[in-house]
Formats: sequence, C-alpha cells, structure tokens
Amino acid sequence: MNVEQLIAALQQMPQEAVVLLEGDAGYSLVGGVGFEENGDGVPDEVILLPSMEDD
Repeated sequence: MNVEQLIAALQQMPQEAVVLLEGDAGYSLVGGVGFEENGDGVPDEVILLPSMEDD
C-alpha cells in the first residue's frame, strides 16, 4: 500500500474513529508518523509509530 492508497482508504472511515496498529502484543494507538528517505531505487517509507502512552 502506498500513501495515496492509505489516504483514500482512511477517507472512507468515520472521522472520529481512532487508528490502531495490530501487532503480536495486541493493538496500539498510532502516536505519530515517521518518514524514511531511501535511495538507489528503493522506495521512500512512511512509518506509523505506536503511541507510548497506556492504551
């Protein structure tokens, strides 16, 4: 999924819904967004960061 596809999918969701990440330890709220610029033909990456607060 790329950024354009993610934005389109999120626009279909209710605006008041929270965004969660699913992982081995359960669910975490998304607390931020990171960006990793790559080179040599490797696509840049957007990284969803988990919230460090108690859920």
